[in-house]
Amino acid sequence: MTRRIRRIGAAVCLLAALTATAARVSGGARGQTPAEKSLYERLGGLDAISAVVDEFIRIASADERINKKFAKTAQPERVRLHFIEQICMLTGGPCKYTGDSMKKAHPNMGLTEGEFGAGVEDLTQALDKFNVPAREKGEFLTALAQFKKEIVEVKSNETGTPLPANFKPAPALPQERIKAGPAMKGGRSGGRP
Repeated sequence: MTRRIRRIGAAVCLLAALTATAARVSGGARGQTPAEKSLYERLGGLDAISAVVDEFIRIASADERINKKFAKTAQPERVRLHFIEQICMLTGGPCKYTGDSMKKAHPNMGLTEGEFGAGVEDLTQALDKFNVPAREKGEFLTALAQFKKEIVEVKSNETGTPLPANFKPAPALPQERIKAGPAMKGGRSGGRP
């Protein structure tokens, strides 16, 4: 009887160890446990991210501190699509970012540190409109902060600067690509959010 109890005890310990290992593996590189949702899920998924992006674009378009940087955008729908894809991907969602690298997408814009900060303020305002909790807002803004060094070209607190004459906007995407919505991992399309 004692041997049997020991075997059962050993089996329970082994099962617990395997379960803990599986939980760590399924949590992925972010180290989340199965009970903890990804930032993408905590933000509300693709529809919520799309709503925040739309609100950010509305706010930034009216913000004289940064709206001149969008003056030559040939296709605002492209900017929207790529921003949604990027946020979705960065927060652990199923999207695949199909745009250019930040360095390649922002050359010769003359973006200042002050304008980057204004953009962050506008994005924070959009997140606040949708009552995004402080933890998620912090994680989200931290994920995007990594791009500052890639897109800020002018070390100045100045805002409202015009685009330099040598700025060339990205070419337009085909309308079918825009209508297809965010690209998803595995080659699927997310549909228009």
